[in-house]
Amino acid sequence: MQEGKFSRTAQRVAIRRAAHQVLDHPRVLDDPLALRIIGAETAEELRSNPRENHKFARAFRAFMAARSRYAEDELARAVAHGVSQYVILGAGLDTFAYRNGHPELRVFEVDHPATQEWKRQQLHVAGISIPQSVIFVPVDFERQTLADGLGSCGFDANAAAFFSWLGVTPYLTHDACLATLSFIARMPAGSGVVFDFAIDPALLNAGQREALDALSARVARYGEPFQLFFDPSKLQKELKSLGFRRTEFLQGEQINARYFKDRSDDLRVRGGLGHLMGAWV
Repeated sequence: MQEGKFSRTAQRVAIRRAAHQVLDHPRVLDDPLALRIIGAETAEELRSNPRENHKFARAFRAFMAARSRYAEDELARAVAHGVSQYVILGAGLDTFAYRNGHPELRVFEVDHPATQEWKRQQLHVAGISIPQSVIFVPVDFERQTLADGLGSCGFDANAAAFFSWLGVTPYLTHDACLATLSFIARMPAGSGVVFDFAIDPALLNAGQREALDALSARVARYGEPFQLFFDPSKLQKELKSLGFRRTEFLQGEQINARYFKDRSDDLRVRGGLGHLMGAWV
């Protein structure tokens, strides 16, 4: 991120989640606040002139919806097993905390200070109230540890917690990423994390590399270049070595089977760029 500026990629992701509410039926992610939080002007532009229906935009929008749905599905399972802390790493304009259906769940929103301040402004303008269950945790992942940030905000490191980490890892260094995953792996049994990641370009075919290059160029123009890529099989081994007991890897085929089966509009993840990982302590 550029110093002192909110994340432009977080803004684009929020717009795509909002577009999903307008353009896709049935919805994979039902988010009644998605249009409000992006701002009235942007929402009206999206409604009146949706520019999200070419193939790449549809596939990317599908992945944005599916990864949030996956995180919220796994969170619900964690809550059913007694977890009462949810940490959203790189929260951006995610709205879960403001439509949270789990009364006992505390939600810690972790993000870069500039992006977090922007989100507070968006919430205020949209008239979205901040529940007492929400705790804002300003952290720069490259300069501060997650443990320090959470420790100063009332997080109980001795109780199980569920973490979501969406749209963040490609922008980090390997050391920063592993430090955060190591922290989660040391949490009590029952804790878990869902995150997405970028695939090592050497493992992609020519078409997939072309799509990745196009996306990489776009985010670089926002001052947020991709830095980190993984081989999924090696990543799963690395997660096990950190202390995670179980992992789940979902790529396009599995994501489509779970969330886009039997649709009449052909909305689905394409191009081999969207990958999700779940890991549990």
